[in-house]
Amino acid sequence: MLADDAACNSRNKFPGCVYPNAGRGIDLYGDNIEVDYRGYEVTVENFIRVLTGRMEPSVPRSKRLLTDDRSNIFVYMTGHGGNEFLKFQDNEEISAFDIADAFEQMWQKKRYNEIFFMIDTCQANTMYSKFYSPNILATGSSRIHENSYSYENDNDIGVAVIDSYTHHVLQFMEGINKTSQASMQELFDTYDFDKIHSHPGVRSDLFGRDLKQALITDFFGGVSRAEVTPPLFHVESPQSPPQFDDPHQEVPAEPVHPPDQTTPELLTPYELFVSQKQLSDRDARRSLRAWLAIGILVGLVGFVGSKRTR
Repeated sequence: MLADDAACNSRNKFPGCVYPNAGRGIDLYGDNIEVDYRGYEVTVENFIRVLTGRMEPSVPRSKRLLTDDRSNIFVYMTGHGGNEFLKFQDNEEISAFDIADAFEQMWQKKRYNEIFFMIDTCQANTMYSKFYSPNILATGSSRIHENSYSYENDNDIGVAVIDSYTHHVLQFMEGINKTSQASMQELFDTYDFDKIHSHPGVRSDLFGRDLKQALITDFFGGVSRAEVTPPLFHVESPQSPPQFDDPHQEVPAEPVHPPDQTTPELLTPYELFVSQKQLSDRDARRSLRAWLAIGILVGLVGFVGSKRTR
């Protein structure tokens, strides 16, 4: 959800790109970025609906949060805010109570396993102070009555392109790959006031695991875990084909039988003759009955015809 289309803004000297620093080493708006809600679609109502799953039937799957009770969800929010609120489009606000109640609905509806909530705004730590649902780990960029500052300005664009807290987290994440064993505790241990210029906070009392055991990749695109379930049907493995010493020897073809039918037994010559004779006798009786019926019919027709001539 992007409230401002910075990549295509007329003030952006690099159309279609968003760089977090003047060096432009990383394009945050790369080919793998999908924006489902942009501009005036980014509202408090739509944000709550996405979290809770209360969507109209006409909303496509690409705009839904298709999660269940085994899903780990990462929620990142940034913008202008204050004590227990964050602005949307500069004309409405979402409060700490709104997010807390939305997470509780998600828990009641079994829409998540764990949530990692991160927010970068002024007085950010107040936004997770009202959480009361289980299995939520939260972190913010600044204490109450404390501002969150930008990192640096890009002279080619004329505005600040990233905040200090987000820049610090991004630098840490650039050293993480999908098989990394780095923990959440290692991330939080890197928080430094001299680098961020504010006091980031962490709330883990609702989280059910030790932060040293919670991996970064549990929430940031790690390797998928496959669950092996018992088979629903028992399938017998096919028998291996017979082996032949001579590579040019032909493999004998097995007879093909219709499904759900037993293989017919081979008949001796006498049994075959008797079977054929029985079939012949049966056919002869059927033919005799047919000729008798025709003869009777002809006789009746002739008898009726003779009566009429008299």
